[in-house]
Amino acid sequence: MKLGLTYNDVLLVPKKTLLSSRSEADTKTFFTKNIQLNIPLVSSNMATVTEHKMAIAMAREGGLGVIHQFNTIAEQVYEVRRVKRSTSFVIDDPLSVHPDISIKEAVQIMKTESVTSLLIIDRYNQELVGIFTSRDYLFEDDENKLIHQVMTKKEKLITADSGISMEEAKKILHQHRIEKLPLLQVGKVKGLITTKDIKRLENWPQAARDAKGRLLVGAAVGVKDTLERAQALIAAGADVLILDVAHAHSNSVIQCLKELKANFKVEVMVGNIATVEAAKELIAAGADGLKVGIGPSAVCTTRIVAGSGVPQLTALLDICAVAKSYGVPVTADGGLKHSGDICKALAAGASTIYSGSLFAGTDEAPGIIMMKDGKRYKKYQGSASYESGHVRLEHSTGQQIKDRIDTFVEGVSNLVDYKGPVSEVIKNLMRGVQSGISYCGARNLQEMQHNAEFMQITSAGWEESKSRGMKVSE
Repeated sequence: MKLGLTYNDVLLVPKKTLLSSRSEADTKTFFTKNIQLNIPLVSSNMATVTEHKMAIAMAREGGLGVIHQFNTIAEQVYEVRRVKRSTSFVIDDPLSVHPDISIKEAVQIMKTESVTSLLIIDRYNQELVGIFTSRDYLFEDDENKLIHQVMTKKEKLITADSGISMEEAKKILHQHRIEKLPLLQVGKVKGLITTKDIKRLENWPQAARDAKGRLLVGAAVGVKDTLERAQALIAAGADVLILDVAHAHSNSVIQCLKELKANFKVEVMVGNIATVEAAKELIAAGADGLKVGIGPSAVCTTRIVAGSGVPQLTALLDICAVAKSYGVPVTADGGLKHSGDICKALAAGASTIYSGSLFAGTDEAPGIIMMKDGKRYKKYQGSASYESGHVRLEHSTGQQIKDRIDTFVEGVSNLVDYKGPVSEVIKNLMRGVQSGISYCGARNLQEMQHNAEFMQITSAGWEESKSRGMKVSE
């Protein structure tokens, strides 16, 4: 039989370093053929891990968040839009309304979309007639008034031509002490620049952005309502789709992938797989990236329930060797407990890692903080767990279900320690990754993979690797 190895079974052999400091290590990489990131970290599409708050935080640090698909199409689209609207060089499609709606209606739109202003557009000629902000209704008692009665009219607005440079826009904003600059072309709105967005651009210079300066975001789809969901997500601005199925080496997944590539001009990452045969078939069907991992996750029980899987390091070594020859990036999904595991996955050929457990329990992960025995926790549910299935059924039916549902389970749900802001988690993980690059005698991830030399170790070798002064999970 073939021997299967995972992260604890090996170590990377140290090589002479070329770096004066680990901070010099370059961590730029590709998630798919054309989606470039500044760090190789991706938060997985799990309901207790990635919604818009996590996706925004991941992209600001240079990585990527993938919005989960365990909701309605409209809800997932809303999450994607929140990410794309969070920051940009220019807001191409600023929210606008007609002047004959009430203050109450306008305020509700602003709350729903999490914006602080609305551009007012004439219903007939579609030209800008004013702007509505919180200052316009701050002391207004009658919320049924129409907004054209209280809005700041166009005559009092400072505007600029579309195509203005960022530096020129900053000068105008500063000169007139304003926070919003509508961009016009023959009287019609072509964009909006805000001081808040400019500050965000400067605060996160390493953020992963699209050509318009908006944060990158991924969105997951399954094999049900695939084309309908994909069309809505792409229209909302999703930069990459993840065709996410527990066992992606199947005719149905291959057919879905072909339909996605035939109908849309979008990058598609496909998973999960664990064999060379699966990789070859999905690449032939048009995959722009491969997601590797059958059963290594802490909340996945596939290997126990189905007795099937491939230890993660072996799966990566096998698949990455094939994918590299086709120029298709691989992401390592699951089984990562420490930054050292990330180093091993990247050295084995993965371009990025894809994780739920590393980012679960943070402020940005969905869910509330719970207290138990004096400690703080958050819920972390496997996508194939009973609890996750129960929640999805209640959500889809809109009813509370007290009886136990009949569903097949390949995952578990548990509590994870509360970790604070995800930015701190990312910072610590990336320090380890940069150290790993240095120990491989490399300056970047590509050189790391070229130089990497693995050594298989015994259980005693793993015991020796642990610090005697700290708890290290197995």
